Amino acid sequence: MSMPNWLAEAQVRIESHRMADVALNLTGADGRPLSHAEVSLELTRHAFKLGANGFGIGAIPGADLRERYEERFAALLNYATLPFYWGGYEREPGRTDENRLEVMADWCARHGISAKGHPLVWHEVFPAWATTLDDADVLRRQQERVKRIVSYFKGRIDIWDVVNEATVSHTFDNPIGRWIAREGDVSCVAQALAWAREANPSATLLYNDFNISPAFERLCAGLIERGAPVDVIGIQSHMHKGRWPIERAWTVCETYARFGLPLHFTELTVLSGRLKAADDNDWHRIHSDWHSTAEGEAAQLDYGSQLYTLLFSHPAVEAITWWDFSDFGAWQGAPSGLLRKDMTPKPLYDWLIDAFHRRWTTRATVVADQAGRASLRAFYGDYALTARLPSGDVVRGTGSIHLAGSTEITVALA
Repeated sequence: MSMPNWLAEAQVRIESHRMADVALNLTGADGRPLSHAEVSLELTRHAFKLGANGFGIGAIPGADLRERYEERFAALLNYATLPFYWGGYEREPGRTDENRLEVMADWCARHGISAKGHPLVWHEVFPAWATTLDDADVLRRQQERVKRIVSYFKGRIDIWDVVNEATVSHTFDNPIGRWIAREGDVSCVAQALAWAREANPSATLLYNDFNISPAFERLCAGLIERGAPVDVIGIQSHMHKGRWPIERAWTVCETYARFGLPLHFTELTVLSGRLKAADDNDWHRIHSDWHSTAEGEAAQLDYGSQLYTLLFSHPAVEAITWWDFSDFGAWQGAPSGLLRKDMTPKPLYDWLIDAFHRRWTTRATVVADQAGRASLRAFYGDYALTARLPSGDVVRGTGSIHLAGSTEITVALA
C-alpha cells in the first residue's frame, strides 16, 4: 500500500474485490426466458459482514430506548455478536440461559442478521461456582458446554468464537489457564475447535485474540499445521488508549492474511471521548464519568471512516464487528458506541449508513435480450429484482451474487 495514495487505492480495491461482473439469466415461473424485460436490481444485504456486538437486543431497559437501539441496529447491520460468557450463561451449575439467547437469535433471524456466539472457551468471565471444582471436572464441563451450546443453537447460530485469547490464558490461575499452561495453546485451541466441529460440522469456527504479536502468529501457524478445524482468524482491535496508525491496520491485515484464512475484525473500538491514560491497565474498572464529546465524535468519524474504508478494501477481511453498538451499557462505561446513551446516532453511524447503503451498494436497471440475458457489475450479496415485461406485467424475485463460485445466476421471477 502506498501511503500517500492509500485512499484512492482503497477505492480501486473495493471495486475489484467486493464487486463482480454478473451474467443474469432471467426466466418466468414457467422457466421461459423473460425476453426484453426491464429489470431493476437492489442490493438488500451485503455479503460482507457489517456488525456489532448485539448485547442490548431485547435487553435495553425502557421500551423507547430499546426500540431505538434495535431499529438503528437493523437499519445498518447484517451481523451481530451475542454473549455466551460462561459466568453469565451458567450462573449456577446446570442452569443455563438458553431462553435469553434464543430471543436474541430469533430477533436477528427476523431482521436478516447473521448471529455469532462469543465466546465458548475463555479464561475470564469464569463461573464462580466452578472455582471449587478440580481441573479435570472443569475441563469435562467445558467440553460438554461447547458441544451442548453449538448443537443446541445449530441453525440459529452457526458462527462461533470458539476460543478467546489463548495466547495469554496461561497467565491466569484458574482451571482454563492451567489447562492451557499445561498442554499448550495450540493443543487446547485445536481440541476446543474439534469439539465445536463435532457438534455442528457446517459451522464457521473462529479463533479470536487481541494479542497482535508473534505468539498469535505462532498459534495460527500451529493450528494450520495440525489441521485444526479453524475457519477464520478473529482479530480484536480495542483502541481505548490510542488509535492504530492506519499503516498498522494494513500491516495487521497483511500479516494474518498470509495464513490463507479469512479475517474478521471481531471487536473494533474507537472512542468518541477522551482516551485512557497510557498507564491505566485496569481493564475491568467501570467509569461513570466517561462521556462522548463533539470533538471526540469528530475524531471518531475521521479515523473510523478511514479504517472501515481500508478494511473493506482488503480482500482477506470478511467482517467488521464494532464494540459497543451504543454508549448505553458499554464496556468500561467508555464512549465507544456508534450511538449515544440516548440512542441518537453519532456521525460515524451516519457515515456507515451512507457508505454501505448508498455508496457501496448496487441499484441498477438493465434490459434483457431476446434470450432473457443481461449483464452488469454489482456488489456481492442478496438482491431483490423487479422486472417489467413488454406486456406491462410486473414480476419479482430474489437472487444472490456469491463470493465463491459462478457469477452467472439464473433468477425465476413470478
